[in-house]
Amino acid sequence: MGVDGRLRAVVELAQAMAAACAPRDSVRAAARGARLAMDGSFAAISAWERERGRLRVLVNEGERRPGEEEFPEDESYPVHDFPEIAEFLHERWVGGGGPHAWVVGAGAGRRGEALRRRGRGSCVVAPIVLSGRAWGELYVARDQGLPGFDEDDAEFATVLAAVVAAGLAQNERLEEARRLAFTDPLTGLANRRAVDMRLDEALEEHRRSGVVVSLVVCDLNGLKKVNDTLGHAVGDRLLERFGSVLSLCGAMLPGALVARLGGDEFCLVSVGPSADEVVRVTEEVCLRAAGLELGEGVACGVASTGDPIGVVKSSRRLFRLADAAQYKAKAARCVQPVVAGRDTAVVRLADAAQEGAGERRRFRGRA
Repeated sequence: MGVDGRLRAVVELAQAMAAACAPRDSVRAAARGARLAMDGSFAAISAWERERGRLRVLVNEGERRPGEEEFPEDESYPVHDFPEIAEFLHERWVGGGGPHAWVVGAGAGRRGEALRRRGRGSCVVAPIVLSGRAWGELYVARDQGLPGFDEDDAEFATVLAAVVAAGLAQNERLEEARRLAFTDPLTGLANRRAVDMRLDEALEEHRRSGVVVSLVVCDLNGLKKVNDTLGHAVGDRLLERFGSVLSLCGAMLPGALVARLGGDEFCLVSVGPSADEVVRVTEEVCLRAAGLELGEGVACGVASTGDPIGVVKSSRRLFRLADAAQYKAKAARCVQPVVAGRDTAVVRLADAAQEGAGERRRFRGRA
């Protein structure tokens, strides 16, 4: 397809998205327009759900393989399987660079192996960015035996992704009010309201079936120093960067919810995985946070119904235990998480706070 043909394809894609009556129709029009413009066999559009640490497929368009539905109900991929989404791309966007597509051949890494299994020879992956933040990706593939994508195709896919982003922006505005009610505007993670709802649901399930519910509370060290010496814009970058780290690690726990509680405090809610699994992931969070170019690492406290912490009747107690563990981790400058129940002093501190005796910190939670 020559320059004129590609220009027509861009216009047709934009027109098709504008004519769509519903968000589902819009993403389908975007995927189809991109596939045709790229002479692809298959195309998909996925959204990056930061709070879940996953890429969720919204639409599969073109020559689908067994198991690929046009509008899948729950087809998603943990971002730790594709670290370029949360790591490489984050650095490009937040660091001031522009998004750029890249080409993958069959057999190259996890994505290339998936190409080979589905009988596809190459693909081009283009980030979709809305309001300066990673929103998701446009993926176009060609079957084996067809010419592979090259760097010129990657350049064109970058343009197409920008057109798709403009079309999606209209849908995003319609959803903005709902999303803001449950989303932290700086990091794109869930907010405290979403955490409260998730914990209430999870603890009800715990009472019915005994499922393990775990809460990790994280306090980012050194944010004030960054704000005071380098400015709040750099401090915001640190918050965003740690949010991406927590999202990436949280994706290792199926169904985990990652949130920013406010200021320099974050949390992770896990339902199902064992306490040991949650602790291992939290250790990874501490390790990665210590390696960030800004800040001074993170203090993490863990409270899990899978540990001997007593009866947990409400989210307030779980928060109080995790807060007490995080308080101890911060006071002792621990490089590893402190775990309530495995450290009996933490449980005593939390219980003393509940009784109002010797409280050294106002713990969160609803009465």
